[in-house]
Amino acid sequence: MVQEKTEILLTNDDGIHSEGILSLYQELKKIGNVTIVAPLEEMSGTGHAITFTSPLKMTKIERSPDFVGFGINGTPTDCVKIAVHSLLKKRPKIIVSGINHGPNFANLLFYSGTVSAALEGAILGIPSIAVSLSNHNQETHFDFAAHFARKVSALVLKKGLPKNTCLNINIPNLPKKKIKGINFTKQGPHCFREYFSEKKDSKNQISYWMGMETKKEQDHKENIDSVAISNNEISITPIMCDLTNHAFLEQLKTWKL
Repeated sequence: MVQEKTEILLTNDDGIHSEGILSLYQELKKIGNVTIVAPLEEMSGTGHAITFTSPLKMTKIERSPDFVGFGINGTPTDCVKIAVHSLLKKRPKIIVSGINHGPNFANLLFYSGTVSAALEGAILGIPSIAVSLSNHNQETHFDFAAHFARKVSALVLKKGLPKNTCLNINIPNLPKKKIKGINFTKQGPHCFREYFSEKKDSKNQISYWMGMETKKEQDHKENIDSVAISNNEISITPIMCDLTNHAFLEQLKTWKL
């Protein structure tokens, strides 16, 4: 009797034409049947947005005879929803989002389409992971990140994850030999300084471009995601869909309203 392959859903927020999703596909196909459903264009910073005001359309994308997927004119969360509810004949055993080109730690988790796709999987009750290559260096090391993501995916398929929980993985953009290890971390605090640059066009109209830079005053002894990456370690953080501050909830009940 031939054993059926494990169904894997692969998505991202950099778009179906990105280098990261191709590298990840090449590894994940070794452990299962991979369906690719990702945004047609880059959707970085869209967070957990979903599309209500316009129809979602699907385009078959064939990057090679081996890489055939579906591009959606929507967000990463749209991609997960339409794949699970409409496109796939079988419910996936795992959802893998990435590989994002750039970090997704600390407060960036709230803006990340990569992380939101994994959180949507958790909301739907499907074990999910988000994978990011954590530095914007000109040279990228997607191969090792994809290999590591496959290793984690295989373990998640075997062990499962708690309800409403997904894994957020950040991997230093370095050759394997320069990575110092794996750190199981907490989500760190706000660690970026944000600023806006003003530019004038030919009609003297002002436009604003947002930028950010990492703060330098971090406590490098803390077991948090951004510090692990600064120490050239892989960061793995379990994150939840539940945003409730349970400790404060009990105190809130004492308010005389």
